[in-house]
Amino acid sequence: MNRFSRLLNENALELRRDVPRTLQLNLTAKCNQTCVHCHVNAGPARREAMSRETLERILAWLDSSSLPLETADLTGGAPELHPHFRWLVEQLKARGLHVMDRCNLSVLFEPNQEGLGEFLAAHEVEVVASLPCYGPENVNAQRGDGVFDLSIRALHHLNALGYGREKNLLLNLVYNPLGAFLPPAQDALEAAYKQRLRDDFAIEFNYLYCLANLPIARFGAQLRREGEHDSYLSLLEHSFNHATVGGLMCRTTFNVGWNGELYDCDFNGMLHLQRPDAPFIWDVGPDGLNEQPILIGNHCLGCTAGAGSSCGGALS
Repeated sequence: MNRFSRLLNENALELRRDVPRTLQLNLTAKCNQTCVHCHVNAGPARREAMSRETLERILAWLDSSSLPLETADLTGGAPELHPHFRWLVEQLKARGLHVMDRCNLSVLFEPNQEGLGEFLAAHEVEVVASLPCYGPENVNAQRGDGVFDLSIRALHHLNALGYGREKNLLLNLVYNPLGAFLPPAQDALEAAYKQRLRDDFAIEFNYLYCLANLPIARFGAQLRREGEHDSYLSLLEHSFNHATVGGLMCRTTFNVGWNGELYDCDFNGMLHLQRPDAPFIWDVGPDGLNEQPILIGNHCLGCTAGAGSSCGGALS
């Protein structure tokens, strides 16, 4: 029994799927950045990407499904680098879904990305943007030299388009710790971000999401190199918060890998913890796997430690 299973048992808790609301698509592992905390091991050299055939098959499944899905969450890598990104956004919006783009900001200035901000605004795509600090030192240390300046430039551009200022153009930022510790209180850090970004750069945004780093992939390898893996797992275990379990993203989200494979969450996808009852998204029937148990492991401790961590930030 892994540590997370034991904690669930000790607290008389079960982790099962609920009615799905969000379809999360990992479009590509290719990224213009190589972040030290990345649980996808994304980077410029990666080539995995959803084929047009897979995308069309997912859209066909959506058209035939009666599940009450509300949101399409596009992630990567840098999802905008997928060759069919803009076409896919148009297809999802035409089906009445709210679309979220998990954006690293600097991608707006990559080759062939001209007009990306204008496209996102025209389709009212919610931008969830990575910015691990309101100053350059931590951002550049985590995401690469010069990334902070590009991020500020991108935020100015998005603000000019109405993001963070108009009701239908949501701009949310994401904080990840730089090392083997938990995020601070989300509300307090959001207030600090808003004040510093407004005072220093005249930037506005809607909400800040605080996410814990999970000890897998690139961040897990870093922890092992630095001899901190076991101590970080112990920190997560001793910080377990039973109140977060009911709000975990895996309960109401389908995560789909670049080849159409179905997972309970993005992290399970990176670990290839696959559902035996529906190996591909198009195998999901009208019950949406409701009440089916969720595949879990020690990495799940990262989502339930402290205030909790989900794609929408803290849980309690």
